[in-house]
Amino acid sequence: MNKLKLNAEYASTLGAYWMIYGITGSFASVFMLAKGYDNMHIGITLAAANLLALGLQPFVADHMDKAKGIKIIDATVWMTLIMMLTGAGYFIFTGGSLLLAAVIAVILAIHALLQPLLNSLAFRLSESGTNVNFGIGRAGGSLGFSVIVGVLGTLVEKKGEMSVPVCAEAACALLIALLFLTKYSFTKMKRANDIEIAEHPGENPAVADADDDERIDLKAFIRRNKYFFIMNLGISGLLFSNAILSNYMPQIAGGVGGTTEQTGRILSLMALLEMPTMIFIGTIKKHFQSRTLIKTAAAGFTGKIVVCWLAGSVTVLFAAQAFQLVAFALLMPAMVYYVNEIMSPGEAVKGQSLFTMMFTFSTIIASFAGGWILDASGAKVLAFAAALVTAAGAAVVFLSIDKVEDHRRLPHD
Repeated sequence: MNKLKLNAEYASTLGAYWMIYGITGSFASVFMLAKGYDNMHIGITLAAANLLALGLQPFVADHMDKAKGIKIIDATVWMTLIMMLTGAGYFIFTGGSLLLAAVIAVILAIHALLQPLLNSLAFRLSESGTNVNFGIGRAGGSLGFSVIVGVLGTLVEKKGEMSVPVCAEAACALLIALLFLTKYSFTKMKRANDIEIAEHPGENPAVADADDDERIDLKAFIRRNKYFFIMNLGISGLLFSNAILSNYMPQIAGGVGGTTEQTGRILSLMALLEMPTMIFIGTIKKHFQSRTLIKTAAAGFTGKIVVCWLAGSVTVLFAAQAFQLVAFALLMPAMVYYVNEIMSPGEAVKGQSLFTMMFTFSTIIASFAGGWILDASGAKVLAFAAALVTAAGAAVVFLSIDKVEDHRRLPHD
């Protein structure tokens, strides 16, 4: 029962976290277009958000690597509160203004900073003596995203664009409440587990203490993990198409006759299709290595964006989401497990953060390029450019991933 409870709370926490992205990220284009911004302004805003996150991520990762236990939860609560306070600007500043764009950028930047922390939280929660399944947790994230974008598409059609900030504030409040609940459960379970270990010391395996492990800065980490860094550059190519589809799906769907409500349904279906893979990732991993799953995901990302480029109707865009089963749905949990498998505890958050930084880096490029290409050439050319970048990223992943562990086994200065 305790195992089920903590896993459910972690999954609900990720559900609330990805709800926030569904609202503030995937509907940023819808909100900003309604407020008088053009595609270039949208692209600049999204890029600025991710540039800010990219600059802050090394600091956050280093600080969290040194933090004991689940201090990650305390940091996440404070950062979510800042998002809520910043969100008041949605209701204060006028449409088309620099200040409103800055509000959106800051919220998205903070959200990006939270991702590696919540990914790593699964393994920190396991210190309670209860195994927390990241795949099931991330499936909860997909469910939260799917529900909110499906509902929000209809809300915006019927009630207007201000549905976006109202839902964003509610989702932030929900995340904070779930974080407190998760922390309470963890503390209670860990206390009980510590008592059991003290009473039966020979029956419980020792838990490694990450604080005794080597701590290195990001520059040394990249030097030590050269092929892991190269592989992540390839992954940034895969995630380029994901960022294009997440940020500019309203324009892509609109190019083939789609509405805002249909855009919400496409994004909802995309997230729903992630769930089966993520829920059963534990079973899948019993038969396939993490690196094999990452290679499969690389092929899945390429197939998906190619079909979106060739799509001539909204129906085909819906069909393209089937690739999500072996694209994003595989990559996210496979990378989290892969980092945890090959890296020491002192490097874990840095490894997760490097992956997230590539996510952020690709979103920056996609935001700038997407806004410019949409205004200059339209959605079809944007999808074609995304297909080229994704195929190149897949090639880099295939060529580098098998060398990652071999390079880590070599002696390092």
